[in-house]
Amino acid sequence: MEYTIIDCHTHIYPEKIAAKAVKSIGDFYDIDMGLDGTVDTLIRNSRAAGISKCLALAVAVDAAHVTHINDFLISSVNAHKDFLYGFATLHPDMEDPGREVERVLKAGMKGIKLHPDMQHFSLSEKRAEKLFAACEGVCPMLYHTGDKRYHNSNPSLIPPILKKYPRLQLICAHFGGYSEWDEAARCLADTNVYVDTSSSFFALSRERARELIDLYGEDRVMFGTDFPMWTPQPEIDTLLSLGLSERALQKIFSGNFLRLLG
Repeated sequence: MEYTIIDCHTHIYPEKIAAKAVKSIGDFYDIDMGLDGTVDTLIRNSRAAGISKCLALAVAVDAAHVTHINDFLISSVNAHKDFLYGFATLHPDMEDPGREVERVLKAGMKGIKLHPDMQHFSLSEKRAEKLFAACEGVCPMLYHTGDKRYHNSNPSLIPPILKKYPRLQLICAHFGGYSEWDEAARCLADTNVYVDTSSSFFALSRERARELIDLYGEDRVMFGTDFPMWTPQPEIDTLLSLGLSERALQKIFSGNFLRLLG
């Protein structure tokens, strides 16, 4: 059976800095990066793997660069409206994140992406709350969640946020906890967060990946690759190898994401 596939977790960079950005990410995660992180490479590799559309994500390491980075994402998505969705970025040091949310949504963005570890803040910090407040009931937020080297995005920090901001729609990347998958399962299984499959299959056995999908439920899992960290075809092949039903695959490959966007 053929599936409509949307890659719900990708990153793109301006051509002038793409090589530097990709090297920085590889150094941060100690992973060899085989792709260059440009829009053209994303589209070429994705189409070759049968992917219909991609969600491109932005991250700003400081407040001063938020507008510039979001402008690049907006222009990239507008140039490839047939293939790209966009989630813009915020930073907790911004004075008025709500104004930036309004601006990027008017420009066609569909949500917000945060990476607390790279942005050097904890989801539990008081200054982060204005980011949640700016998006609650307004648009989805995708968090990089989990990393055993840090505590900034630990899965245990998510339930208190959901309790205080109950209308917040969250996607917790990497099955809810990059390198902390067991902690994520313990903290997030009984919440209403979505999770994506990005940057997880390389470290999980097929049996454990299937267990996590069953734990969260087929209605809460989205397919993602974390391009340019991983090429799409092997990620698709792994998901197809897990013995999921056609109905579950349809939801994970695209249905859940489209439902979240309404």
